[in-house]
Amino acid sequence: MTETVAIVALLDDGRVMLGHRHLARRWYPDCWDLFGGHVEPGESPEQAARRECREEISVDVLDLEPIDAPDDDPDVVAHAFLTRRWIGQPINAEPDEHDAIGWFTAAELPRLRLAQPSYLRWLTDLLEREPPLELTPH
Repeated sequence: MTETVAIVALLDDGRVMLGHRHLARRWYPDCWDLFGGHVEPGESPEQAARRECREEISVDVLDLEPIDAPDDDPDVVAHAFLTRRWIGQPINAEPDEHDAIGWFTAAELPRLRLAQPSYLRWLTDLLEREPPLELTPH
């Protein structure tokens, strides 16, 4: 059975925010992942992305931009988005799902155990072509 998910890359100053999935998680335990989750019935991928960011890191994302982000799991249809703007300060609002959150540069990604091996390629490409932005309030 195919699962449909929405994931979000939050970018700020040449870094991407990731969450470390708790060891007790059924899916992708003990690895770093983007924020997101299952698209609920009647919900668009964009609505799911916004909901998951509110639930997981307590931010309201703005300006979601769809991006091409292949998923390594053939049983998952992933809708990926990036955002550079959000309202609120990201916090770990679901400590039972993530035991840590953090910001990472392209140079730091290779040392992480990522939820999907393909993340390394496309996140690195995304970060390396994005010059650091002027710091702006979120």
